[in-house]
Amino acid sequence: MAHQPNQTPTACLALADGTLFYGNGFGATGQTVAELCFNTAMTGYQEIMTDPSYAGQVVTFTFPHIGNTGVTDEDDEARDPVAAGMVVKWDPTKSSNWRATAELTDWLAKKGRIAIGGIDTRRLTRAIRQQGAPHVAIAHDPDGKFDTDALIKSAREFVGLEGLDLAKDVTCAQSYKWDEKRWTWAEGYARQDAPKHKVVAIDFGAKRNILRCLASVGCDITVLPASATAEDVLAHNPDGVFLSNGPGDPAATGVYAVPTIQALLKTNLPIFGICLGHQMLALSLGAKTIKMSHGHHGANHPVKDYETGKVEITSMNHGFAVDANDLPEGVVETHVSLFDGSNCGIRIADRPVYSVQHHPEASPGPQDSFYLFERFADYMAQAKAKN
Repeated sequence: MAHQPNQTPTACLALADGTLFYGNGFGATGQTVAELCFNTAMTGYQEIMTDPSYAGQVVTFTFPHIGNTGVTDEDDEARDPVAAGMVVKWDPTKSSNWRATAELTDWLAKKGRIAIGGIDTRRLTRAIRQQGAPHVAIAHDPDGKFDTDALIKSAREFVGLEGLDLAKDVTCAQSYKWDEKRWTWAEGYARQDAPKHKVVAIDFGAKRNILRCLASVGCDITVLPASATAEDVLAHNPDGVFLSNGPGDPAATGVYAVPTIQALLKTNLPIFGICLGHQMLALSLGAKTIKMSHGHHGANHPVKDYETGKVEITSMNHGFAVDANDLPEGVVETHVSLFDGSNCGIRIADRPVYSVQHHPEASPGPQDSFYLFERFADYMAQAKAKN
């Protein structure tokens, strides 16, 4: 079944079940194949498109006004867009924002990302919820020439994200230092010039704002590639270790990451993980991860902190989850999604080791979850005081 606009379509979206959507292409021309997800955030489309955790995914935005605030290099979470493509209801309008330095359409074209507008995103979102993150092919051709059979075939042949280690594709090529702090009014991005704690961050696809939040609580940060060994980490004599967010199947990344984390767990170092880092820690402790139907993607997800009773409004982006029904002895569930009851946080009892599934740096609350970074700094200070 197809949805066809009145004007000649310049883009086509094909689901693996044969459903076709036609719309208006913008950004780059060509074709891409990926898993399809939807994101419910009303703002932050540039941050979403550059979030390394979206590798291998086309993002459908449920909010219709996308592109209206333009883009600026300051908001990139990685150097280039990582999400495979963008789907929106209304075509982007001319931007209106004092911080904008470029238009979304031009930025996508320059960065080689295909986008399609004029789509019934409500209907597409229902398809995602019903089918469970379907595979999709999207094509943008200014002449409106599409081989729909080939598009459907491409969507059907996409291997999917299960079993894929995508962290290796988005991690840094070599280690680097980070000292930029969170953005503040008037100052912009200041530098951390008086750090108190040395932190090694293992990069499975780290967002820049996570590193900024670490710097803002007094961390001197060294970022290492996802393939770093425990010896590589300990060679920097860190006060704590951070496990970053990232894309793909945690079990696949865990083949090489889990042994590293297990070796680090034998030390007394504080360890903090977010998103994929949360899943990596859980696997290292003997827990399991499972593929979710359509995942959690958005900036309005309520999460309950079991230990304080507070509910935080969080940002999420994950298609896999830690299985809370199979947590090992000594591992405590600390946070849970109030949407579906899925696990959103763990800690080791009586040790400074913890992680969360949601993104405390994304600030949808707006500062509901910043305490997690402050806790990490406190743990490192306490550990140093004992030595």
